[in-house]
Amino acid sequence: MTIHVNGESRGIGDGQTVAGLLQELDIRTDRVAVEVNLEILDRKDFEIRGLREGDRVEILSFIGGGAN
Repeated sequence: MTIHVNGESRGIGDGQTVAGLLQELDIRTDRVAVEVNLEILDRKDFEIRGLREGDRVEILSFIGGGAN
């Protein structure tokens, strides 16, 4: 099936979860926020939230920094 990840089409297997997608993309779950179809997910739901045909996923990574 096809979903959209950060604006780009991506094929994934049926039954894929958000956690599985992040693992496939080699993204650590503790440093991201994920939005599916304009809904921000709680990190505890990554393992149970299944993805469906046409879902729009936005993955936002946190980058550390500070004042000089």
